[in-house]
Amino acid sequence: MPLTRNTAQRIHACLAALLFFAASPVILADNALDSQRELFKRVYADVERGNWDAVEALSAAERQSLEHYTLYPDLRAAWFRANLKKIDHGQVEDFLDHYGTLKPARELRYHYALHLARVGRLDSYLSIYQQFYQGLDVAKLDCLALQAELEAGRKVRVVNRAVDLWTVGESQVGECDPVFNFLSDENHLRKTQYIRRFELAIDAREFSIAHWLGKSIDQQHIDIASQWITAQRNPASFVRNDKKWTNDAATREQLVYAIERITYDDPELALTLWTGISKGKRFSAEQELRTSRHIALWTARDNLPGGYELLTRLPLAAQSDEVMRWRARLSLRKQDWSNLLTDIDAMSGAELDTEEWRYWRGIALRRNNRIPDGEAILAELAAERSYYGFLAADELDLPYALGGSAFVADEKRLAELGDRPDLTRARELFRVGLDGRGRSEWDAAVSFFDKADKTQAAILAHRWGWHSRAIAAAASVGDYDDLSLRYPMPYDETFQEYAADASISPTWAYGVARSESLFMRDVRSSAGAIGLMQLMPATGKKVAREIRLPYSGVNTLTNAQSNIRLGTTYLGQMADRYGGNQVLATAAYNAGPHRVDAWLPQVGNLDARVWIENIPFNETRGYVRRVLAAETIFHYRMTGEVRRLSDEMLVVTAASKTQQVAKN
Repeated sequence: MPLTRNTAQRIHACLAALLFFAASPVILADNALDSQRELFKRVYADVERGNWDAVEALSAAERQSLEHYTLYPDLRAAWFRANLKKIDHGQVEDFLDHYGTLKPARELRYHYALHLARVGRLDSYLSIYQQFYQGLDVAKLDCLALQAELEAGRKVRVVNRAVDLWTVGESQVGECDPVFNFLSDENHLRKTQYIRRFELAIDAREFSIAHWLGKSIDQQHIDIASQWITAQRNPASFVRNDKKWTNDAATREQLVYAIERITYDDPELALTLWTGISKGKRFSAEQELRTSRHIALWTARDNLPGGYELLTRLPLAAQSDEVMRWRARLSLRKQDWSNLLTDIDAMSGAELDTEEWRYWRGIALRRNNRIPDGEAILAELAAERSYYGFLAADELDLPYALGGSAFVADEKRLAELGDRPDLTRARELFRVGLDGRGRSEWDAAVSFFDKADKTQAAILAHRWGWHSRAIAAAASVGDYDDLSLRYPMPYDETFQEYAADASISPTWAYGVARSESLFMRDVRSSAGAIGLMQLMPATGKKVAREIRLPYSGVNTLTNAQSNIRLGTTYLGQMADRYGGNQVLATAAYNAGPHRVDAWLPQVGNLDARVWIENIPFNETRGYVRRVLAAETIFHYRMTGEVRRLSDEMLVVTAASKTQQVAKN
């Protein structure tokens, strides 16, 4: 429903006050600022839902205080966004004219532009688009602009850009449909363009789109797309029936694709099928190399028989850093130190310089009785404060590089940075719980700082308790020596309490939390994990039910205390599952226990360091290293004592033994 006359008048009055106060910054004492934050938090949820009554219910003094707050434009922008369908557009435009450089205004402008397009005000939309969005290559915005051009009768200006937007391998956004209908109705799409998009769809593995496009080309293209769909849905059957397919370039690429898909689940079957079809098919040299390497790598990653031999038999043109890494990892798994040296020495220079292979080369030299050479490498590496640095120090019984040095604060510059409007806004967004918005504004501001100011910004964020931004700013200048800044211990009592309840070390929980989120309570991963200890919603719900913690989905997972309780409990469960083996439990926390079960040795025992190197997933391998190194540093920070990393790395036992431990 439209707003009443009285409500509109109050809004105009508020807007006028907003414009006045924006030009008159007010310096407030800390207690006044705290009051403003509380007022903002009290009303923001209601305002975001479109209800300004929460603000109207404040006393006159409270409203005046809130109107002076640096985040008041965010409050107004949130209300405008929620009420775009029923407010006077002139109010929005006045706000945008005055606050257009602020992020909340930029976000409002985007929503306002889309609203104008939705209600048929395409001419007004086009005006905003041409000023702010043209050239950004955002398909939704571009297509709406083209719709506006069509509505204005400027068809000639539309064709070329519309064809470019149409010629992609994937489905475009729905806003493009009217423009694409124009291309079709006006016969602007030629067969050659359909063929080009068909090829792009095949490259993007969007076979259903390719099949649809084939209907506008010819039966041959329909058949090609149908074969791709068959290869995708049942690759093993597709390969076994290869003799029924025409021996042409498209079919050969489909067979290679099917073999690649089989390899992910069953490298041995893929090798058998590939051996059979590669004899009778004239695959290109590139296809031969690519497929052979793919099978060999996945055979090695899955620790299947013959993996090393497959890797070493690859022709020189198929060799790569990844091939050499897995050759070395398999030699390491067998503790074939002589072979390991050969594999490492064959790596590229850049690969040889990594800590991973410096460490293992030093170990291999020592195991091959070239002790002085190995010790020289390990001694140099032991000076690093890192996973491999700690292991190298353990090997030589050297002290850890845990000294560090604090950043030097420039109080005058810190005060200047703290008074900057952009950093002030970022800080306040963080303080009122709009962490993600705050990070975005902080990062945008700090990205333009020089090294000296980034260092001071790291100190400033640390003093504010904004640990993710402090750690990120320090890393951006390559300075890793301030341990209190880079390894902070927020929520100390919470971590201590819930880690004790889960019978795990709080330093381990800290290592996980820092590695997962840099202590960001609201962060979400691309896989869907949420919160400070990055729990998947299903896991969080299950653990909450087990410990009888009230669970309300995202709200529970983004609450730091609840997330820490759930995360430490789950970490404790993983420790119990693997008999206290912290290496396995850490890997399971990241990749899931069922994957870790599959990665365990079938017989015998394995050095935990070697097992870590042979984790098939790059992400999990790096994650385990980060957590273990971080826990070592957190233990030192919390206790002042050094706990040797190697002492915490229990031997990895065969799958049957570990499962028995978990069962018991």
